[in-house]
Amino acid sequence: MHVILAAGGTGGHIEPALNVADAIRRIDPAVGITVIGSDRGLEQVLVPARGYELIALPSIPLPRRPSGDLVRLGPRLRRAVREAADAMQQRHASAVLGFGGYAAVPAYLAARRLQVPLVIHEANARPGIANRMGARFARAAYEAYPGTIRGARTMASPLRRDIATLDRAATRAEARAHFGLDADGPVLLVFGGSQGARRLNDTVAQSVPRLWADGIAVLHAFGARNDPPEARPGYVGLPFIDRMDLAYAAADLVVARAGAMTCAELAAVGLPALYVPLPIGNGEQSLNARPVVDAGGGLLIDDSALTAEWLTRTAVDLLHDGSRLAAMSAAAYRHGVRDAAEQLARITLRAGGMP
Repeated sequence: MHVILAAGGTGGHIEPALNVADAIRRIDPAVGITVIGSDRGLEQVLVPARGYELIALPSIPLPRRPSGDLVRLGPRLRRAVREAADAMQQRHASAVLGFGGYAAVPAYLAARRLQVPLVIHEANARPGIANRMGARFARAAYEAYPGTIRGARTMASPLRRDIATLDRAATRAEARAHFGLDADGPVLLVFGGSQGARRLNDTVAQSVPRLWADGIAVLHAFGARNDPPEARPGYVGLPFIDRMDLAYAAADLVVARAGAMTCAELAAVGLPALYVPLPIGNGEQSLNARPVVDAGGGLLIDDSALTAEWLTRTAVDLLHDGSRLAAMSAAAYRHGVRDAAEQLARITLRAGGMP
């Protein structure tokens, strides 16, 4: 049996695909796995790093308005579909599991042409063009947020095993030592996705002195493309955190954007958060965070309203209120789902003919 994963562009598409790939490998190491992605996205780094084959197709953005790209779309898309179909036939693909992104479109259309069973998962509260299209002919479609795709069934975002099985309390001492943080005292974790977030970075830089004065240490992933903030007492800044499980275990509270995977991970590990949705796009990040916030597991603030004064006041109040923080943690954990990767792996294997 060979499974094709179709995803590309952003970590929000690729990471859940790789998490299911890992689950498939745990269930049956003999199953072949190939990822079809784009020639420009993060999959160029993330997929080989996790040990999976990547077939990179030319990026074909789907124009939203008339342009030269719209005229060229037909021939370019037909060529990409042909390449995806050739890859599936060469590997005798049994099933295709798609997570969206422009790179998924050729794989979806190739699966339809070859009559290979297609399963789709949409992690965001608002679906992209690829998954809206693919869901029309998929064998099964799943959505992390109810009502996102007509006829889809609800399933949370697939998580990495080290996140899904994390015991924050048991790992706390190891995690604090790993980052050079004091074993005691509250820790605020700040990150803005794989590339960082300048708005969060600037706000945190202004907040660190006051937070430290109130006994709060800051662990901050500022993004590899951004300049490192000034070194200060009580501040640990890193361009990228490759052990997010330990970062979650070290932290008591998080400040982050509200990507679908971020919301799913923080809920699964029971970590309260101050969500600051990205202020561009179709507003999906606010919708991503709304369910866990409504459940009591976090707070939501507009990007334009985020100030150093608000952050320090809110973080200090929460981090020195143990009962409220514990209640938020419990609410987030109750909202989280930790076994979606295994569920989706088994569904995909059954679609491909495995009993």
